[in-house]
Amino acid sequence: MQDIDWTQIMVGEEKWEFLIEIAIRTILMYFIILIGLRLLGKRGVGQLSVFEMVVIISLGSAAGDPMFYKEIGLMVPLAIFAIIVGAYRLTTYLMAKSKRFDDLVEGKATYIIEKGMFSLHEFRKEALAQDEFFSELRQQGVSHLGQVKTAILETSGCVSIFFFSDEEVQPGLPIMPKEFALASKIVDLDGLYACNFCGKIHKISAGQKTACANCKHDEWVKADDRPRIT
Repeated sequence: MQDIDWTQIMVGEEKWEFLIEIAIRTILMYFIILIGLRLLGKRGVGQLSVFEMVVIISLGSAAGDPMFYKEIGLMVPLAIFAIIVGAYRLTTYLMAKSKRFDDLVEGKATYIIEKGMFSLHEFRKEALAQDEFFSELRQQGVSHLGQVKTAILETSGCVSIFFFSDEEVQPGLPIMPKEFALASKIVDLDGLYACNFCGKIHKISAGQKTACANCKHDEWVKADDRPRIT
């Protein structure tokens, strides 16, 4: 059996001395990245827009190769960083000057829920699954849509929620998994029911098959009117 070449396994074709060069390259690139991010501003990762995430990923991609490919000199990523940061500064300047350009780059905030119901036209434009959106609401203490006055999908991807006061809470579509799973086309009892697609409330009689006047779907969940527990 051929002897195992541990040097080949550990450092490949390079010599052990190349690890010192890698350490120096990595430290230098670390400080270059810090400077680059500092030039981009002070927004946290959770506040970054899609546009800014692209810039961060581009910086990371430019920083990676020079750390361990010795044929790539450090002036290459420095030039890339300068171009990316310059392009970012120019783009943000143009965004500040032109609302139309800002909307083109960043997009617009979208009203997903208004007065306890889905804004169907707006919701359909977004690549947002209903389950994913309900999860966001539950994490902020929402158990049914009647508690929500307005929900806005921000350009950063975060959801801003404005609530009805306890006195203003109205019957709404339950979004707790067990309750939502009870949706059916024919209800067993008379009462108020929420369309499981758009959240519109209808008064339905037992055994009655009804299509939603808002979205034409025909599955219903018993409406909930409990206030939020805070």
